[in-house]
Amino acid sequence: MQGRVVIIMRFVNNTARGTFDVDLASGAAELDGSVRRFELTKRFHGDLEATGAGVMLSCGDPQAGAAGYVAIEIVRGRLGGREGDFALQQFGTMNAGSQTLHYEVAPGSGHGELTGILGALHLTIDADGTHHYELEYDLQA
Repeated sequence: MQGRVVIIMRFVNNTARGTFDVDLASGAAELDGSVRRFELTKRFHGDLEATGAGVMLSCGDPQAGAAGYVAIEIVRGRLGGREGDFALQQFGTMNAGSQTLHYEVAPGSGHGELTGILGALHLTIDADGTHHYELEYDLQA
């Protein structure tokens, strides 16, 4: 009779909160001028002390309230007392006055003390333009 090995992985649920500053620099149009490319940089403050850098592709007419974007951003710094980096995968749409934003930690993207990180980031923007984040994440203990 063969034995069975069961490995139980323990995850720690965490939430990091704070603000961030973002800068977008427009690049050249892609795909017959329909898709715009942007370089983005961020500075995170609060429970996540980090910098972010990435690439965004967008299409549509944001001034008319109808557009979509995708982006990948590498975040480097300290989170929960651990130093490392991970990627945020982003997807956003706006249409008819509503907006959907989805930020997820790309699986397998964590390095350093953030290896194995999984999670999702939620953001809100105040009327004065201040960006707030709430990053819910798990790390293997």
